[in-house]
Amino acid sequence: MDLAPLPRLMIEPVIRAALVEDLGLAGDLTSTAVIPADHRSTVTATARHDGVIAGLDAARLAFELTDPGCAFTAHVNDGDRVSPGTRIATITGPSRSLLSAERTALNILGHLSGIATVTARIADAIRDSGASVTCTRKTTPGLRALEKYAVRAGGGRNHRFSLADAVLIKDNHIAIAGSTRRAIEHARAGVGHMVKIEVEVDTLAQLRDAMEAGADVVLLDNMTVETLRRAVAIVAGRAVTEASGNITPDTAAAIASSGVDLLAVGWITHSAPTLDIGLDFVSAD
Repeated sequence: MDLAPLPRLMIEPVIRAALVEDLGLAGDLTSTAVIPADHRSTVTATARHDGVIAGLDAARLAFELTDPGCAFTAHVNDGDRVSPGTRIATITGPSRSLLSAERTALNILGHLSGIATVTARIADAIRDSGASVTCTRKTTPGLRALEKYAVRAGGGRNHRFSLADAVLIKDNHIAIAGSTRRAIEHARAGVGHMVKIEVEVDTLAQLRDAMEAGADVVLLDNMTVETLRRAVAIVAGRAVTEASGNITPDTAAAIASSGVDLLAVGWITHSAPTLDIGLDFVSAD
């Protein structure tokens, strides 16, 4: 998988803030009290379930920011599939520091890997359709770049990163503007020539209005598979088609069979189960 890593500049503020939150005002009381200052250990991060890994650089930073003396060696890459017992990484360093960083590292690694895992399940289900799974802006505040990276690690594509990326006209915009056509006309007049305009439609009548007004992308919201097929026929390649609503690994193949280009799924970022990854003591150095 050709997965470009996120720059450290984007990851470090998130991990630094998480470490500060966890260490509080007095640091790790337990490790400081129980473990000698000069004690060193080797630990391994191991998968407890099947999944797809994402967030190795973030986990590495959690240890390195806690203590530059920690050495993190990854045994897999982001985007790799793992099974129970797969050794993901080996970390060596001062024992106190390893334990102080453990929860932050596992929180972010498990969370991002969970997103990558559920994304991959949908991507697998629609692999033969020509459609792609994409995320939404339903992300954890402050974690959007990381969560959208995890979607890519799972074989998905990214929708808007922010409100400034493109125009997406939804039902409330249309209600306030007065009509689908009017909303698109206002948008076209108000943005530059490089900005795409997407419109959410609930009915085929709205879709026809959107196409006549020149929408670049249409978001086909909560339509049946048969209605999606009719919508794709109406669009006839003149715009990108994107289905949303009730998309799961079990329903994705049928929805993709309608001929839509994209399946937009919000829950892959806002409700993905964490992939269970454990940190296990191997030896004292």
